[in-house]
Amino acid sequence: MTARLAVDIGGTFTDLAIEKGGQRWTAKVLTTPSAPEKGVLEGVAQVLAKAGMAPGELSLLIHGTTLATNAIIERKGARTALLTTEGFRDVLALANEARYDQYDLNIELPQPLVRRRWRLPVPERLDNTGKVLLPLDEAALRQQVEFLKGEGIESLAIGFLHAFVNPAHERRAAEIVREMWPGLPISLSSEVSPEMREWERFSTTVANAYVQPLMATYLGRLEAGLRAAGVACPLFLMLSGGGLTTIETASRFPIRLVESGPAGGAIFSAFVARQRGFDKVLSFDMGGTTAKVCLIDGFRPQASRTFEVARVGRFKKGSGLPLRIPVIEMVEIGAGGGSIAQVDGMGRIQVGPESAGADPGPACYGRGGTHPAVTDANLVLGRYEPSLFAGGSLPLKPDLAREALVAHVGGRLGLSAEMAGLGVVEMVDENMANAARVHAIESGKSYEGRIVIAFGGGGPVHGYRVCEKIGVKRMLVPSGAGVGSAIGFLRAPVAYEVVRSLYQRFGSFDLAAVNALLASMSAEATQVVSEGAFGAPVEETRIAYMRYVGQGHEIPVPLPPRALTAADVAGIRALYDAEYARFYDRPVPGSDVEILSFAVTVRTVEAHVEPVAPVADAPAPKPVRVQMVRDTATGEVGEWPVYDRAHLPPGATIPGPAIVAEAETSTLVGPGWTCRMDGLGYLDLTQEAA
Repeated sequence: MTARLAVDIGGTFTDLAIEKGGQRWTAKVLTTPSAPEKGVLEGVAQVLAKAGMAPGELSLLIHGTTLATNAIIERKGARTALLTTEGFRDVLALANEARYDQYDLNIELPQPLVRRRWRLPVPERLDNTGKVLLPLDEAALRQQVEFLKGEGIESLAIGFLHAFVNPAHERRAAEIVREMWPGLPISLSSEVSPEMREWERFSTTVANAYVQPLMATYLGRLEAGLRAAGVACPLFLMLSGGGLTTIETASRFPIRLVESGPAGGAIFSAFVARQRGFDKVLSFDMGGTTAKVCLIDGFRPQASRTFEVARVGRFKKGSGLPLRIPVIEMVEIGAGGGSIAQVDGMGRIQVGPESAGADPGPACYGRGGTHPAVTDANLVLGRYEPSLFAGGSLPLKPDLAREALVAHVGGRLGLSAEMAGLGVVEMVDENMANAARVHAIESGKSYEGRIVIAFGGGGPVHGYRVCEKIGVKRMLVPSGAGVGSAIGFLRAPVAYEVVRSLYQRFGSFDLAAVNALLASMSAEATQVVSEGAFGAPVEETRIAYMRYVGQGHEIPVPLPPRALTAADVAGIRALYDAEYARFYDRPVPGSDVEILSFAVTVRTVEAHVEPVAPVADAPAPKPVRVQMVRDTATGEVGEWPVYDRAHLPPGATIPGPAIVAEAETSTLVGPGWTCRMDGLGYLDLTQEAA
């Protein structure tokens, strides 16, 4: 009987979950930012003790972390250099010359991860077909490497023009560098991001080089610590695109881990949706530092090929460093339990994106924090029982929460601590609801008929109010919701995506070239997946990124996972027109379509899930206590009965207002809502018709 352990490092808490033989044990410990592996090892010991298992009994460990993202945001990566084609030294600084805010005269643009002194040109040139126009100047390359050796460089990115078509110059340059400088980490754009668009390709390659030494060192320390603790099983890493990969591949391409934690949450929601047969859901994951929303249709999260990190304009699109990696598409905002509340110069309550994190944490943690956070506001509103927070492992201090709210919010606005807390919670709920609205609009979708799946430490607490704001009438809170992302890791397939650029037009489609490219991509992805699939069956998906000739952005269109025939070409073109019409209301007749790149994903086949059967009604147990809670919609204070989730039988129904408490979170059932326990032990909340 296999025992699998998942570990998710968040900004505030590190979540852990073990599953064995249909049973699950979970734990939540504070993250240790200075040495993340310490929190992991502490949590592993705790959850193993809960399960009554020895470390050697684990058969697989799956890990996700935000360490790579944080290193880029905080500029704490390696001293990185870039070797690039002569004449393209400043591509990272020039970017695409777009402005994320057209009317900001003092606009601040994201600074490259590599300073200009370490962006060095090398004479060489390929044309757009990969033909050599100017051979690589090896003598000049050696000269530049000698200069970098005297600069204390710790990692190197190599990005040459059109290397995505012909990587020969990049590979030769890497051979020379390794000969002159053994042991230096090297990232090639033809391996990290082999796609057209120099800025995005160079930016992604530089980011990979920037975090590679840090991530390789961290993963090495973590693996050594786990082995020393007696954990001998394989270690897998969660990728941003929703798949798992080996520690060796993760160490080579750590930039693919930037959204690994949030990706686990989306996988968790997709699995729960399959269990309940819900084909249209919104995944709502609210943790200690951020909240993430993701649309899931047909039991698959939305996917994307682009991502921005370290946005200068907070959450303004276009203000960050672009990464061309496979990611699950979601909106992430600074709205978590640790998000700090304050009053701005215009007398408005602002929440986030700054977070109190795990150290010192919200004021009520009693760990030295003096600024009020969302957790402080929830506490003074009566939503938490102070002695039982985080399963009783972190008792809260209401007096400190009140002092912080009065000092930084209430005092400025003439409000009591309770009313200040009400304003903070209502503001953070509106921020999350607004992010969800924008995400749906940008995706060309609506919330009609959709169900919210709420999890994370804060998702079930704030979920019903966010539902009311976006017009959703039903919400599901799965078991283990407080550590949902970690549980999602246990549901993720072993998967790998390969992307290549090959310019094609339907008017002159080269069938042989496309099939040859797709076959080589399939072989590469299959090889990576085979290292961790352990003989499990695999499936393959193929996508082409297309646009009308002259347009600036592409739309993904699925391709059959086999060699294409001439008869397929017309059908693929028709699929593009239909998908374009879905986004923009109508196709563009008479215009040719061009393909810029192809993506091939190989993944282990997900186990079939039968939707759960309905259960008969059952009487609800008596509440374990009563809490005085202030309703955020009306501001009124009333008695809310509190039920222990562990003692709710399937089929039990609870009318709101009420609280269903468990170790890692609490589910608020607002006035006008009803909560019913389903056959899986999930809480199914429904808003009564007005």
